This record gives sequence, C-alpha cells and structure tokens, in this order.
Amino acid sequence: MIRLRVPHKQQGFTLIELMVSTAIFVLLSGAIFALLAPAQMQFQNQSQIVSAFEEARLGMDQIVRDVNVAGYPAISNFSQAPANASQYAITPIAWNPGYTAAPSAPCVIGTAGGGTCVTPGDFDLIVEGNVDGSGVAWIRYQLEGTTLMRGVVAKGPVGADPATTTAPAMLPYVLNVMNNATGGPVQIAQIKAIPAYASMFPGGNPVPVFQYTCDALTPGTAPTLCTNPGANNSPQSIRDVSITLIVMTPQPDAQTGQLRLVELNGRAHRINPLQ
Repeated sequence: MIRLRVPHKQQGFTLIELMVSTAIFVLLSGAIFALLAPAQMQFQNQSQIVSAFEEARLGMDQIVRDVNVAGYPAISNFSQAPANASQYAITPIAWNPGYTAAPSAPCVIGTAGGGTCVTPGDFDLIVEGNVDGSGVAWIRYQLEGTTLMRGVVAKGPVGADPATTTAPAMLPYVLNVMNNATGGPVQIAQIKAIPAYASMFPGGNPVPVFQYTCDALTPGTAPTLCTNPGANNSPQSIRDVSITLIVMTPQPDAQTGQLRLVELNGRAHRINPLQ
C-alpha cells in the first residue's frame, strides 16, 4: 500500500508578534545606551584631566631640569677666560633689559609686578648654561596668552641680547595654561565660582608661573625672596625657582558643562654656585 505524504502547514510569527518583539528590543537597547552614556562622559572627562595633568607634568619636569643645572660651565672653571663668551655661562639666569652690560648692570626682579626686569618675570624666564651637554645655550620659557612657549638657541656672542635672540625660536610647549587668564578678572571669577577651584587664584589675581628665591648677600644667611631692591634681587643671585602651572582641559565637563583645571607646583634648585 502506498502512503501519501501530506505536507504540514508551516507555522510562523504573526505581524503583531514581530511588532511586539521589535518594541521590546528597542526599549532594552534604549535602556542600555542610557546606562552607558554617563559612563562614556565620565571616561571622556577623566581622559581630558589625565592628558592635561601629563602635559603639565612633563613641562614642569623639563623646567626643573633646566634650572637645576643652570650656570655651567662658569668662567671660574677655566684657568683663563675663553675669548668666546658663548663657551661659558656668564650667569645662570639671563635677563632683559641690561644683559648686554653684564655682569655690572643686571635688572631688578619684582615678583608679582614691579622691578625693572622684564625677564626674569612672572611669566618669562631665560636659563643660561650647558644643560644638555651640547654647549652653552639660552633656554627660554614664556607664557603667551594661554600657551607656554619654549625656545632653545646657542648662546650668542658678547653684546647679543638673549630675549631678542630667543624670540624667533619660541614654539608651543604647554597648551591651555590659565595662570594669566586671557579673559581677565571675569574669567578668573568664573573659575573661582566652581567650588573645587575657589582657592586657585588668591585675591582673584593672575598666578605667576615663576617666582624667585635669591641667595642672600650675607654668607651663611638662608636664601630669601628676591624682593630686596639693590641687594639680593639680581637675576645673578637666583637660587630657587618656584613653578606653578594651572592647565585647563580643552573641553568643559561633558556632564556639568563646567571648566576643568589642574594645578601643579614644583621647585627647581640651582646647583651651581654664583659666578
């Protein structure tokens, strides 16, 4: 006997079932993305903070290294003064104006304004010495707007001005440095209004990148702030340089829209003796 095969009817999903399952999938996907969004913004915020911190730290480390070994080789290292002044350091910290009359007429340092020195100043510093083994150089750090610039040039001959010589060599080094906020008091007030940064700009004033401690004239006396006109506040006498870098992230906080900043403080100690 021959049996006939009767095809069974194929069962599938109805349109309503498909619509319900799609709606459930969309709801679950939306919930997952809603949970991920804060985590993504937090990751973005932390990445920016870490990047700003690392950039500031690298800049700080280099400044400290340069100042630590400034002033070498001093003229006292030679039995006879070299005819070429670029072979030795006249002074650990070069200055402007008046360097071309060195060492008899250095300018006067005035921390947080004042004094006759343009360089060294609150936002400008020129280190002189053989700091990397390649010969005596002028290494300059200068805050221009919100960019800390750095330039390195071989030390010029007698009569060369360090500020003029280094100017064409300046390149961006640390970005978004807010010590001398370009927005002035309004921007500083905006930053201080954020509770985490309320103490960042004392008195609502710009914060010097560089502040200086000088050797005292009296032997055995501890170095003091370079604020004693006509006595110990010559660039030749600088012993320590305190460095403060306030760096802002490129973008505000993705969650709150507030500015994000980091502040680093360091201190460089010149090892070499006075010239």
